[in-house]
Amino acid sequence: MGQGAARVRYPERVGGREATPRTEGRMFPIGDENPTLRTPVMTYAILAATFAVWILVEKAGLQPYTLAATVCDYGFVPAELTHRLPVGFAVPIGPRLACVIDDLPINRLTPLTSMFLHGSWGHIIGNSLFFGVFGNNIEDSMGRFRFLAFYLICGLAAAAAHLLVNPASPIPTVGASGAISGVLGAYLVLYPRVRVKMFFPPFFIFHVAAWLVLLWWFGVQVLTGLPELSPMRPEISGGVAVWAHVGGFLTGVALVKLFENPRLVRRRTTAGDARAVWDPNA
Repeated sequence: MGQGAARVRYPERVGGREATPRTEGRMFPIGDENPTLRTPVMTYAILAATFAVWILVEKAGLQPYTLAATVCDYGFVPAELTHRLPVGFAVPIGPRLACVIDDLPINRLTPLTSMFLHGSWGHIIGNSLFFGVFGNNIEDSMGRFRFLAFYLICGLAAAAAHLLVNPASPIPTVGASGAISGVLGAYLVLYPRVRVKMFFPPFFIFHVAAWLVLLWWFGVQVLTGLPELSPMRPEISGGVAVWAHVGGFLTGVALVKLFENPRLVRRRTTAGDARAVWDPNA
């Protein structure tokens, strides 16, 4: 991993706390009743890039040291930007593995690089489900390159929200969920009444309005993150950067109208009206 790999070490005892993965919910979207007019090329490209990084760089999680080194080197660590903790401070991230605070130039880019990293197969598959269901329609309403810019800005805003709430955190955060949260916020604004197909493991599939799914998801994030705002219990979050999710979601809500392409939205509306007229089941 080059110079940055020295950040991961096998300690006997280190400070800090371990960031443990957690399942954020029991329901997953598997589709929606909102067809696109164009192939969502950028959505597919982002998914392909994310899986390429997971498989080629993070070795699909099969090599624990490589995964840990990648997360420490290129994950977003607030304390490395705020300098609230000294260089050399170590925090456990796995069995006999610790991530060590440093002052390398790459740290300035980690709000971006962390968006393409993940911690497990469950992490990347869960994010991809949400992105695949909701991202294609937002791309269809913005255009490919506007959508890419929107996605990256929401991800950076999510990192900023996490930094604001946890400025001294030594724990590396990775994942596309902050950027995807922005996509969810945009979907809430543009398509609140569209019905979404949800999977409740192991057997149940049901349809529900998008606004209900998205507001439920957002409410869970806020309620989960509230204890972090209390000075009495700053450690509560289970390793999940929920305020990054909140920040990304609110950024998506705020910016979607600036990034939408009115011509594309009109085309989608016209096509939807035509389907409503000619659909015998409407």
